Amino acid sequence: MEVDILAIAAHPDDVEITCGGTVIKMVEAGYRVGILDLTAGETGTRGSAALRKKEARRAAQTLGVVYRENLHIPDAGVENTRANKLKIAQKIRNLRPRTVILPYWQGRHPDHYTTGRIGYEACFLAGLAKLPLKGKPHRPFKIIYASQYVPTVRPTFVVDITEQFDRKLKAIFCFASQFSPPKEMQNLFPSRADIHARMGSEARHFGHMIGVRYGEPFVTRETAAVDDIVKMPVKSV
Repeated sequence: MEVDILAIAAHPDDVEITCGGTVIKMVEAGYRVGILDLTAGETGTRGSAALRKKEARRAAQTLGVVYRENLHIPDAGVENTRANKLKIAQKIRNLRPRTVILPYWQGRHPDHYTTGRIGYEACFLAGLAKLPLKGKPHRPFKIIYASQYVPTVRPTFVVDITEQFDRKLKAIFCFASQFSPPKEMQNLFPSRADIHARMGSEARHFGHMIGVRYGEPFVTRETAAVDDIVKMPVKSV
């Protein structure tokens, strides 16, 4: 199994929330997209590892991805270790993606930002021929960071997901165990009735940046190249 795009996330449902619309859009464009979840979410306040596994399978079908796997690194225990980086690097060699999507390297949840950091290093390690990994060395061409969880960060670019937004919500709602919590938890676990408004508000915010209805934000470490300054999108005035 090889993919064009691999989204790597700390928990099942992270991809759906941070870049689900972009994943759907890329699938619709004909690309083979895969998801690598590092943990099963077993220490989460709601649900269980077994339940979230079933939910992740349904969400993958909704997104249209060709591959989804879980590395079963301990939840709330994603650490910057050589062993974890080599586990991810092996999957990168196996799947040989051209583009990798990672969580932004800063944020509230340690699992999220640590995944961004070790994911980057794993992409580098996967290209080293003498490491104890199976298969031919491979290094992704492009690494992008989904910054939905860190809304204060100015995106490098935003993907128009206007046509994919409703299907993104459908994929998020596959994780039913994460919604309808007690009232005192609603700041962390919004109810199903509220999630549409919350996700819609965030998507409208980022969409407004590029003059569309709904958008998803991303950051790159490197500067983008432009060949034609006359055809650059997004109106300035």
